[in-house]
Amino acid sequence: MPKMKTNPGAKKRFKLTGTGKIKRKHAFKSHILTKKSKKRKRNLTYFGVVDKADEKNIKRLLSMK
Repeated sequence: MPKMKTNPGAKKRFKLTGTGKIKRKHAFKSHILTKKSKKRKRNLTYFGVVDKADEKNIKRLLSMK
């Protein structure tokens, strides 16, 4: 059986933490920022953690299992 290839789009968007969780960026931070409040934009800056329900699919895209 051939090796699994890593999905290049997923490789750019997700990072693994030391404990095995998957970090992701928040959406809605790239454009049309004038109508969004400072607080909202600031909170979108930080990384989020991928939900447990989506972890299996993302790990498959990253060829982890």
